[in-house]
Amino acid sequence: MLYYLLYQQLFPVVRPFRVFQYVTFRTAFASLTAPIEQAISEGKMPGCVIAIGRHDRVLFTKAYGDRAVAPEHVAMTSDTVFDLASLTKPVATATSIMILVERGLVSLDTPASKYVPELAPLPPFTVRQLLLHESGLVADTVIDEWKRGLDTGLKLLATHKMAAQPGEKFIYSDAGFIVLAAIVKRVTGADVSAFASREIFAPLGMSDTMFLPTPELKKRAAPTEQRDGAFLMGDVHDPRAYAMGGVAGHAGLFSTAADLSRFARAMLGRGELEGRRIFSTATADLFFTRTPLGGRTLGWDVDSTYAKNKAKSFSARAFGHGGFTGTVLWIDPERDLFVLFLSNRVHPDGKGAINPLMADLGELVLTATDTATGLDVVRDDHFKELASARIGLVTNTSARARDGKTAIDVFKDASEVKLAALFSPEHGISADRDALVADSKYGEVPIYSLYGDRFAPQAKVLEGLDAIVFDLQDAGVRFYTYASTMRRAMKVASDAGLRFVVLDRPNPLGGAIVQGPIFSGKTSFVNHGALPVRHGMTMGELARLFASEDGTGGKLEIVKMRNWRRDAYYDATGLPWTSPSPNLRSIAEVVLYPALGLVEGTNVSVGRGTDAPFERVGAPWIDGATLARSLASSNLRGVTFAEATFSPESSIYKGETCHGVSVAVTDRDAFDPIRTGVAIAIALASNYPSTWKLDKMDGLLGDTRTLDAIRTKRPLDEIVRAWDEGLAAFKTKRSGFLLY
Repeated sequence: MLYYLLYQQLFPVVRPFRVFQYVTFRTAFASLTAPIEQAISEGKMPGCVIAIGRHDRVLFTKAYGDRAVAPEHVAMTSDTVFDLASLTKPVATATSIMILVERGLVSLDTPASKYVPELAPLPPFTVRQLLLHESGLVADTVIDEWKRGLDTGLKLLATHKMAAQPGEKFIYSDAGFIVLAAIVKRVTGADVSAFASREIFAPLGMSDTMFLPTPELKKRAAPTEQRDGAFLMGDVHDPRAYAMGGVAGHAGLFSTAADLSRFARAMLGRGELEGRRIFSTATADLFFTRTPLGGRTLGWDVDSTYAKNKAKSFSARAFGHGGFTGTVLWIDPERDLFVLFLSNRVHPDGKGAINPLMADLGELVLTATDTATGLDVVRDDHFKELASARIGLVTNTSARARDGKTAIDVFKDASEVKLAALFSPEHGISADRDALVADSKYGEVPIYSLYGDRFAPQAKVLEGLDAIVFDLQDAGVRFYTYASTMRRAMKVASDAGLRFVVLDRPNPLGGAIVQGPIFSGKTSFVNHGALPVRHGMTMGELARLFASEDGTGGKLEIVKMRNWRRDAYYDATGLPWTSPSPNLRSIAEVVLYPALGLVEGTNVSVGRGTDAPFERVGAPWIDGATLARSLASSNLRGVTFAEATFSPESSIYKGETCHGVSVAVTDRDAFDPIRTGVAIAIALASNYPSTWKLDKMDGLLGDTRTLDAIRTKRPLDEIVRAWDEGLAAFKTKRSGFLLY
């Protein structure tokens, strides 16, 4: 039943237009089974539990193999309790430290000896260096030294020669995390077990997570190796943690897949789960930022020499950790994804190995969860629905398959279809032009420009074609022209009786949020319909809307994406970003585009001709400090403004020094780009009423009421509220055309 529900969630059936999904009835994560079963058969582990999820839900949990193979076989269950070994470090110890840092009780850059005076004889190293394994402490010390109690063990640690000078190099150190746990105890009076239980596990609802498991939990524990002639079940495997009574900063924690999934979801939630917050978003940003020396974050691995269990395709922001007993957790904030692998690979004889397996499983999970564009889907299905067709392809080089191959080359190299013509939109076939584009050729394939002498395919060049295929990466904003090109091409195809096939792609701004005024002016190539500035629709969804409005849906076909989520920005899809036009080089610029794009048609520069287009706004006649102060007083959420000076090498004010502000989004969830764009307009109109050309803003804004409200100095909140009625009507209308 779980698989069926997941399938329905990922691949819903949609009507009335013809929609191809190209999916089989296999489950999304069935590919994990074969490598896991092979590893079990090869004795690399007796079994495991896998959990995969996002910040808001768990997608998949499954147990494989056995919990125990000696003295008898016991089947693995999803609620098995595992010895986490070094996963203790980030889950319990580092998280506890960061909570104390947030509360001002511990300072990252204070010498650890301030909290643990026994360390005073050693060269001073900081709390931050301990978390990063850059303290210079030895990796570990003699086990017997810790049997005498924590205080004595710390005194003896101070007698050992340092392995390196503090900050000199990365040395993975259990001893360092024992010190961190000691800091927790010295500052709070509670050991790391009690503190983590009270401040982390209880708030997150992790009822099966603890040091020193109860007798009931021990019954569900996965055994590890033997000690004193008996297999360890719920007793810590790590010898130093055992010598310390089972509670230590580097090892000793036990947990289940369900509990650790809740923890991982909280990490993806930047410290929050289901309304319970254990640390702030600012602390999360500090916690999870990679540092250069060892390839670590504060308590987590990123790409150090220990990250052999990391899938290569995880994003650069992914962080994770492994444990000696066979436990691994990787969290990828960019994809909003976690992958948890729990095994007791040391059972029964300590000879198991799972790091290469975990890396391979991570890749399979990414394949199953990353977005597949319509181009990927149709290629995976060997062009079944287009077999033997002569194709006219509307595209440019920004439309790529997940392996980076352009749609042009995918179709050109496909034996199943014939690429007979190419049609290029604004910015040309190479997506790098900022002027009108002429016809050309790609090898022997003619390229007909749709942004030059014409803005739609001519009837005469459609002769002999069976279908027009449309594949362009949109920007998710009404005044980006690719949707206008699609609308015009749909009309021509409909008039010619041709199939019009849209290979769907992600809206890079996601599809959950709709913002801004509905266009109410005279339609044009730029503003082609009654859409809000941020419409929250994919090209396939827009095509269905246009077909309904224009009566062009007779032969409209849409190839849906797989695994796209409406709340996902482009960089959460796992797809590589290729600029669809010269000045949208990154997702950061796409996120700001609807804000700064609103004022671009006026006499200000928005950074075209610089290295940061749509990340700054200015002009020779602006005072940057004044504009920054005005915008700061607008109380805009999720965005900051800083005084900036720049000189464009092209476009407006070429070669002149412009003063203004740089703009940075700090929280996408809170950021409202249209509100921000109007706030910029209000600030310009207020400070430069005779210099700034407000009327020129209407070319992209397309709403005279908003323009008049800015002119008459109406409050920002009032201006934004005036859009509500139109947005509500649009949301109702668009609901019938959504595909995902």
